[in-house]
Amino acid sequence: MYTGRFAPSPSGLLHFGSLVAALASWLDARAADGRWFVRIEDLDTPRSRPELSTAILRQLEMLGLEWDGPVAYQSARLERYRAALDSLERAGHAYWCACTRKEIGDSATRPGHPAANRVYPGTCRNGLRPGAAPRALRVRTHDRPIRFTDRMQGEIVQVVGREVGDFVALRADGVFAYQLAVVVDDAEQGVTDVVRGADLLDSTARQIHLQQLLGLPTPRYLHLPVATGPSGAKLSKQTGAKPLDDARPAESLGDALAFLGLEVPPDSARPRELLSWARNRWGRRPPVTTTRFAAPAPSGYYT
Repeated sequence: MYTGRFAPSPSGLLHFGSLVAALASWLDARAADGRWFVRIEDLDTPRSRPELSTAILRQLEMLGLEWDGPVAYQSARLERYRAALDSLERAGHAYWCACTRKEIGDSATRPGHPAANRVYPGTCRNGLRPGAAPRALRVRTHDRPIRFTDRMQGEIVQVVGREVGDFVALRADGVFAYQLAVVVDDAEQGVTDVVRGADLLDSTARQIHLQQLLGLPTPRYLHLPVATGPSGAKLSKQTGAKPLDDARPAESLGDALAFLGLEVPPDSARPRELLSWARNRWGRRPPVTTTRFAAPAPSGYYT
């Protein structure tokens, strides 16, 4: 059975960009008569706020985006992530690293790139240097290309070992990394289709690599164009995106549907009417756009 999911982080309320991802994921699941789960990604405890988890769920209910089963919280699943890490370590697929960010930046194979895009040079791959204390746990990668066909972006090829390097699965602060947690969660929930923004496209090959190492299934992927603001920056909490207006759920849904290429009928004033109308049309075809580039959000979604 088709199983999709929406996985917000409770570091802020839903904004237009997160609504687009939630709506597209919901429509894709419901058009296939499938299940749709909600998972709260609250691993990053310094940034997560429990009251925002409740507020996000309330926003989804207000929009008519009903989910199946209980809400999953990553903070309640730490033993599962630890078991996956132990499995990787036992098989020799993960190792401890003592490098600081500065050391990685000084020795990275692409030092001119932003920190997030620097390739880890493998300093600790063959063991820690004498006297060094372990900080983070890294996953070994290789130079064989990982290929997958995205339902919107087409064929994607990435050589993780060359383009990313061995990546972190357990951070120096003791927090399990997103890449590991999302792979474990998707497998346990039986997720068959991941629908999310194209800003996460670069993460997919790492997740497939982990799925292969852990013997887990690989879902289908659909990466949507990313909503941007006037400056061209991704619409996000960090760039000042305004939370959705709780008093205008139908208008918010209409804007998101238009962004996804569905022209909204003018006489649909209730969220559930809009969702029913959109579900039928989504079932006949995916979103019209196939661009790899970000698309602008409607005006009024920045502070």
